[in-house]
Amino acid sequence: MNRKQFLAAMYLRLSRDDKSTDGGFDVGDVTDKGGKAGNPGSLKSESNSIGNQRELIRAFIHEQQDIELYDIYVDDGFSGSNFDRPEFKRMISDIEAGKVNCVIVKDLSRFGRDYIESGRYIQKIFPALSVRFIALTDHYDSFQADVSESGIVLPVKNFINDSYCRDISTKVKSQFEVKRKNGECIAPFALYGYKKAENNKSRLVPDEYAADIVRKIFAWKMEGMAVSAIAEKLNGLGILSPKEYKKFTGANYKGGFSGAVKSRWSSSTVKRILTNETYLGHMVQGKREKINYKLKKSVDKPQEEWIKVENTHEAIITEDQFQIVQNLLKADGRVSTVTEENSLFTGILFCGDCGEQMIRRMNRYKDTRKVYYICSTKNRGDGCSRHSIEEERLKEIIAEMIRHYANCFLEEKQMFEKALEMETNFESIVRYDTEIARLKGEQDKYYSLCSGLYEDLRQGIITKEEFERLHGDFKQKASEFEEAQKKQEGMIKELFKNGVISAARLKTMQESSELKEIDRHTLCSMVKAITVFENKRLEVEFYYMNQYRIMQEVNKKAKEHKTNKRPEERSA
Repeated sequence: MNRKQFLAAMYLRLSRDDKSTDGGFDVGDVTDKGGKAGNPGSLKSESNSIGNQRELIRAFIHEQQDIELYDIYVDDGFSGSNFDRPEFKRMISDIEAGKVNCVIVKDLSRFGRDYIESGRYIQKIFPALSVRFIALTDHYDSFQADVSESGIVLPVKNFINDSYCRDISTKVKSQFEVKRKNGECIAPFALYGYKKAENNKSRLVPDEYAADIVRKIFAWKMEGMAVSAIAEKLNGLGILSPKEYKKFTGANYKGGFSGAVKSRWSSSTVKRILTNETYLGHMVQGKREKINYKLKKSVDKPQEEWIKVENTHEAIITEDQFQIVQNLLKADGRVSTVTEENSLFTGILFCGDCGEQMIRRMNRYKDTRKVYYICSTKNRGDGCSRHSIEEERLKEIIAEMIRHYANCFLEEKQMFEKALEMETNFESIVRYDTEIARLKGEQDKYYSLCSGLYEDLRQGIITKEEFERLHGDFKQKASEFEEAQKKQEGMIKELFKNGVISAARLKTMQESSELKEIDRHTLCSMVKAITVFENKRLEVEFYYMNQYRIMQEVNKKAKEHKTNKRPEERSA
């Protein structure tokens, strides 16, 4: 037997897209990395299978007198839209090392679907390296191809394959969009704290072990722990990070980096959990998107373009817990770089003149110490004044103000109870709002002016041209006030909803009113900002004041309306 002239690389590729059926598109194949082909009986799935490709090429090599198989290179589950594939790279490395001088594929689409890159390899790189290229079912052999095949037929076929890839990408995106809007989970893996339901892989159900860890993370944050401290505590307790937990539970998960070192909890991981609305039972998807179908790189999308569907699965965290944690994170996020340590007032105490944060300072004398806050601008020597206030005195004042604020809520207990009864009857709420009444009056005024124009036109006071101009202006003004009224109604309804939610905090607030000393959890769940002026005057901005104001106004107007009713109307 003559010595073989060609040492061949058998290149096999099958993407998840290629496992779809001819008759329809199976998005499940695309999203489930560890899954099987969507339709085992599909002719296309069978013809493109790795096994089929291997046997077809092996039979061809067996019939060739001048070709010997060197190695088999398999990229199973990799898209043909780019050449960033591990086995393809290994094959190219062997070609450059002189180990391979022939590449055999089932067809051009198995080699790649990017017509520019495919053409570059087949028509430039391989000829330069004296590599023979064979695509069996496309009947292409670079050693036998004439000018028309290489210069015309080959580029056209590659372009068709590229177009197919683009078409598939468009179908995937549209299917994903539909699934997202239906509140279906399209991620290949469930968020930490959840698992995919056995009977419906698009629905999330709590993973009790991981869900309990999520609850602990929120609880620790509500107790005042820093995000970094929570991460260290989790690592100290030996609790597996989300990535390691996926591996432990048997998920076919691969992170961005591989190696023997186990993934640990980090501050960023903890913060992602603390800010994820999925734990409220809402599905939030579409936060990122690929630049195009040829690149793996994704970019962040604006928040207004995210797709959010509420109440799609069981919540792990309550709305109240989530909101308190967001308040705490906002406070922590405003920590000054010159602050030496987290304290009760970190991130929420500001100078009344320059607006900069106040910083904590301590004076020690013998066995006593005195803690106070001063303006950070003054501390840097950049102007302003000290605005000094003792920590203990500040605690006393703020505790008293919180107790007063909580008592104000308690005094309106009946209002909240009534609010709960009125929760679904928003029309009766917005009816009492002063701003809505004003906007309605302005709207009616311009509609009345529009009506008056007809009489002015009839009497000849104005011309037809003046009528049309003024009528258009008045109607436009009326429409503007109508739109403003709708926006105000929407705001009132939203505020009222939040106010109803706030009613659930009565118990907590009542407990707060009995506190002799406030803690950070109570402080940050109720106080947005504290401003200190030079004369030690304080201004405190509380959360939920808008809701409280609206509900007070509603209650007041409702009482006035009841008082003005005739006796028979009141009894009714």
